[in-house]
Amino acid sequence: MDLWQLEIFVTVIDKKSFSKASETVNLSQPTVSSHIKELEAHFNCRLLDRLGKVTEPTKAGQLLYRYAKKLLSLRDHTESAMLDFLGNSKGKLLIGGSTIPTGYILPRIIGGFTKKYPEVSVSISAGDTSQIIQHVISGEIETGIVGARVNDPRIQQEILVHDQMKLIVPQDHKWANKQSINCSSLLKERLIAREGGSGTWQSVLKSLDSAGFHSSDLKTCITMGSSIAVIQGIINHIGISILSTIAVEDELKKGRLKALSVKGIDLDRHFFLTVSQKRTLSPICKKFIDFAKARI
Repeated sequence: MDLWQLEIFVTVIDKKSFSKASETVNLSQPTVSSHIKELEAHFNCRLLDRLGKVTEPTKAGQLLYRYAKKLLSLRDHTESAMLDFLGNSKGKLLIGGSTIPTGYILPRIIGGFTKKYPEVSVSISAGDTSQIIQHVISGEIETGIVGARVNDPRIQQEILVHDQMKLIVPQDHKWANKQSINCSSLLKERLIAREGGSGTWQSVLKSLDSAGFHSSDLKTCITMGSSIAVIQGIINHIGISILSTIAVEDELKKGRLKALSVKGIDLDRHFFLTVSQKRTLSPICKKFIDFAKARI
């Protein structure tokens, strides 16, 4: 067993396919299969099952996968630490973000970061807040930026960006010329909701409940999985919604959408830089975090 075989093994599981894995690691499919057979011979058990077109790990394969991910992560950290010690910032950076950070915050940071450290390869994982938190905990990514503070002892969070959410309506809506509306009026309108794991939507519901209103009274007509989908839903008169002003900045400038304050509820929130409480950050990730704080 060696680290290269473990990397091939992990790639097969991640891609759920021998053929896709072979393309990723730039080896022929028979060579990939040979490496997997050698691993299975080493452990004297079956590690992968081919279920039609999909390849899944056996119970033993699941166990090896977890340890292989840790070993490969330690390898990457070791290489980064040695290069950093020798004055070379080079290697892979695996980060993630929920919808708003991935679409609007991370690109602004990464542009400058990769210019400063051109030999660093950055990979961004996108998901809702709960998914990114789980990726950080599992070690799939080193750090993430999310839209909600999570009470979990396995992670550590700090404020990175201040954000202001507002009620967003189409340009021809009856409230389009108003600066603000009462929360009681909001409860009567058809709202587009975000999925349960959305940090934005969690913040909206929490703000309503904290102000003495009942978030359960909201008339949510439809649930959408991204801010982009919600924006299009508002433009096409499906409903209105509360969104980050960062996400609708361009549409507000064009005049296609209007932003209103909601009296009685605090819609200010933050985006949080999130890391694992127990895992050691690579030198590259530490440089990225320092750069992000300075840039923001």
